[in-house]
Amino acid sequence: MPVRGNAVYAQSGGVTSVINASAYGVIKAAMEAQFIDDIYAGLFGINGVLDDKLIDVSKESFEAIEGLRYTPSAAFGSCRKKLDIEKNHHEFERIIQVFKAHKIRYFFYNGGNDSMDTAYKISLVSKEMGYEVISIGVPKTVDNDLPITDNTPGYGSVAKYNAVSIREGSFDVESMHRDSTKVFFLESMGRHAGWIVGSTGLAAVSEKDGPHLILFPERIFNQDEFLAKVDEVVSKIGYCVVAVSEGVHREDGSFLADSGLKDSFGHKQLGGAALILSGIVAGELGLKTHTAILDYCQRSGRHIASKTDVQQAIACGIKAVELAAEDKNGFMPVIFRESNNPYDWSIGEAPILAIANQEKKVPDHFVRDDGYHITDAFREYATPLIAGEDYPPYKDGLPNYVRLKKVLVPAKTK
Repeated sequence: MPVRGNAVYAQSGGVTSVINASAYGVIKAAMEAQFIDDIYAGLFGINGVLDDKLIDVSKESFEAIEGLRYTPSAAFGSCRKKLDIEKNHHEFERIIQVFKAHKIRYFFYNGGNDSMDTAYKISLVSKEMGYEVISIGVPKTVDNDLPITDNTPGYGSVAKYNAVSIREGSFDVESMHRDSTKVFFLESMGRHAGWIVGSTGLAAVSEKDGPHLILFPERIFNQDEFLAKVDEVVSKIGYCVVAVSEGVHREDGSFLADSGLKDSFGHKQLGGAALILSGIVAGELGLKTHTAILDYCQRSGRHIASKTDVQQAIACGIKAVELAAEDKNGFMPVIFRESNNPYDWSIGEAPILAIANQEKKVPDHFVRDDGYHITDAFREYATPLIAGEDYPPYKDGLPNYVRLKKVLVPAKTK
């Protein structure tokens, strides 16, 4: 029998349009679990635990909890705090101190690569301190770069958003190119892995459909070769639509869009590769260009979320509680692809240690030989992930998302 106690759920890293669907899965399953008493949530992720600021989930209305499955972003607040067990071991000790004070025996951390590292280390330190906490990772990232799992909750929806956006933008350019924009750049997220920018290729089903060229972060940017490709497409059909990843880099490894700044995880802040490329094309080829950077909109576009993505996000949340019931400390739910046609999937498990701080990049056989588009293998992989619609409720013409009260339980530590 699992140890009886309270549970904490927390959100971490960049948000997605379905992270709250995973929260919904965790909370609903935890409410039904006989071994979990009270359910809390960290206010702004692990920061809420460190500050002893825990949200009392029981104070939220039934309608608010149900509305989580339709609401984008991080309803409980996310964070970009990377914990270093060697330099700041005291922070992990502080976390266990707060857990012990609140009789917390179960920790569910919803995040990506760095977040899984934190979840794993919490499981280790809790054992060291003699107050074992079952620490379970809950997968989340639009980047789709977690290993082992076939795909990651958040990716299907951001892929759908990007594919729709570039299809609609391509129609715009086609209708205006005669005496207006000749080259249109759409920039997607993706520092080292090109899963998101690759998804734009799903929109291209004919010669005229954009994107005509895709710039993957897995490929070295060659300016002369790229300009020749753009010129070739424009000469052939009259215009060119280019999908570019924010992580496109030169041969020396430098990012085109390196701002010189870093986020709290120590990652270089990127954004603006499309603008740089636009300037290169305008200057070298003399063509009129236009750019769009989807930025936060792509990861919070719940109005056009993939039904598959929503279902998988909820299933991963439910599975996390099942793993806790089975005493699977240091594990994470993963998605297994059972078949492509018809598409079928199941939820399994994997140790967090095999996932934390690892990056799954787009494999070579998913990228066209010349490096500028996707293959049929990528299309077969990604198409079912963007399938289906799961529209949120609307009010006065706008999505009716929920905002939680976030009532804190009394702090028990200083």
